[in-house]
Amino acid sequence: MATEMKQPPAYAIASVDHALRLATILQLEGGLTVADAAERLGVARSTAHRLLAMLVYRDFAVRDDTKVYRAGPVLELASHSRSTASRLRQAALPHLDRLVDELGESVNLTVRTGSTTRFIACAECRQALRVGSREGMVFPAHQTTAGLLLLSELTGEELDSTYAGAAQAEVPDMDQLRRELTKVRRNGFALNQGRSERGVVAIGVPVRSGEGAAIAGLSVSMPSVRYDRGRLRPIVAILASAASALEKDLHSE
Repeated sequence: MATEMKQPPAYAIASVDHALRLATILQLEGGLTVADAAERLGVARSTAHRLLAMLVYRDFAVRDDTKVYRAGPVLELASHSRSTASRLRQAALPHLDRLVDELGESVNLTVRTGSTTRFIACAECRQALRVGSREGMVFPAHQTTAGLLLLSELTGEELDSTYAGAAQAEVPDMDQLRRELTKVRRNGFALNQGRSERGVVAIGVPVRSGEGAAIAGLSVSMPSVRYDRGRLRPIVAILASAASALEKDLHSE
């Protein structure tokens, strides 16, 4: 059963969105100064300071003696995953920027937790019509390019176990999913045509650890009107080259 695509609220509150984005950054990446926060959100330093002060008040953040804000008690429950995500993100950013220049489209780095995926790094292209940043957002794994890549690495038992505890409404058609994952595994890449969002095409390849396990998905997203089927293989080759370069950086640390 398909899960409904999340849509922005009709009356979005910018300050709430900014605060939630800061909480996500603190949880995934570690410390932030007021200047860092202002730059990431594109707001004035005074606004960033007020947002961080509210996160401190509600225990989502703490400020140390050097005036650096870090994840507070509420976010520390997930601190074990922050270092891995932060290392992946920091290593990936230069490669994402180069991919944007080479492909002219927005690119993403995504990880999987259970039956969901989280976008941990994004680089937007500069075209007027583009796929915007989804950094920090969580989606059902079977609806995303990276999710398909990472699910395809699981054994049949592991796949069943992944969805065993999910709510019924969140469980896809497992027979169909197995067929799709077999194709992804055979091809070595995933093609997502409107699966997570109508009018968007995404192509992705896995990023692997030194032991060969897929730890993330590296993907490019574009409006479907710009997708040229004839470019599929060249795009996969460019992504695979970037993934290989990222893996070398990770393994050399």
